[in-house]
Amino acid sequence: MSTLILIRHGQATPFEADTDRLSRLGEEQARAVGHFLAESDVEPTDVFCGSLTRQRESARLAAQAAGGAWPDPVVDPRLAEYDGDGLIRMLGPLLAARDPAFAALLRASEEGRLGPERNRHLQRMLEPLAGAYLRGDVAHPEVETWAAFRTRVHAFLRGLLAGPSGRTVLAFSSGGVIGVTVAAVLRAPDESALALNWRVRNGSLTHLTYGGGRASLDSFNETAYLGPDLTSWR
Repeated sequence: MSTLILIRHGQATPFEADTDRLSRLGEEQARAVGHFLAESDVEPTDVFCGSLTRQRESARLAAQAAGGAWPDPVVDPRLAEYDGDGLIRMLGPLLAARDPAFAALLRASEEGRLGPERNRHLQRMLEPLAGAYLRGDVAHPEVETWAAFRTRVHAFLRGLLAGPSGRTVLAFSSGGVIGVTVAAVLRAPDESALALNWRVRNGSLTHLTYGGGRASLDSFNETAYLGPDLTSWR
């Protein structure tokens, strides 16, 4: 049997011009992951990370904190998150043009971008937008479809399941990828993948055991090692 540990990247910067980098809190979360895995005697045979900066940096900082003995991470674009920026910039206006209720949520999110309730406004807007994206109700040529996103995540999982046994695999990725992977293992619908996505915390660990072409979920969204000072959803 083999072990797959899915690790969500540290906190990024969703309200800044460059959304694909780690905040200072995100850097500390990534280091905490490395310390915890080293203290838990986890010795990975393989390390993967998505192609986004926040995913690659999380893998690098975690490896440093673990003592630098991990294999070099393999960058796999299949572990990149769905295009959240594209959803807001390109799909958001399309949905707002035909849905007045969503238009009000989008406007509230934009107006509250710098306020203390910005996370709440963003989440209230993102949930219906992501639902419309998942169903294919809104689309844009420059935004990867949900179906294409799901297909590449499933392809990564199938590749692992077909590989050799006895591996301990770390995969640094994002909430959507983790949600899709867990939903696939549980044979749950796409709506469940989105619901899981909203709950995945920065720097969290999700453990799966796999072998013989099958995978089982052992734990989801572990964060006890972070403590309250290092815990965040966004």
